[in-house]
Amino acid sequence: MALRQIRLKDDPILRKTSKPVVQVDDKIRLLLEDMAETMYHSKIGGGLAAPQVGILKRLVVIDMGQGLLKLINPEIIEQEGIQTVVEGCLSIPNTWGKLQRPARVKIQALNENGEKITLTGIGDLAKCFCHEIDHLNGILFTDFVTEYISI
Repeated sequence: MALRQIRLKDDPILRKTSKPVVQVDDKIRLLLEDMAETMYHSKIGGGLAAPQVGILKRLVVIDMGQGLLKLINPEIIEQEGIQTVVEGCLSIPNTWGKLQRPARVKIQALNENGEKITLTGIGDLAKCFCHEIDHLNGILFTDFVTEYISI
């Protein structure tokens, strides 16, 4: 495992669309491990998408306090409700903003063994699913901020 360099807001890779993972193999599993180590090392991140470490693949790691999720090719298949949230991003340090996200989302993805999984996120987990999947599509939370705040 290795720490990866987090790309910052002006890096053009953050605005590109990531490509689907075709085969889940040891190389993908190692990258997910590196991403998790990088996220945990940051101490403030609840999720990390592959473009944030310079890799245009549809990979995400998330840990919102309920254990590590390693998601391959995640996509939102259902969403409902609206919540106003505060978000920040490891790629945009020291910037926080209010925005609206769905209150509940259901996603489909592959796990690190290549098995199809379906997960439902409510509240903060829904926010995190949306934030990280946006990264895979070249979208940053600042695109939706209605008010910047200090924390």
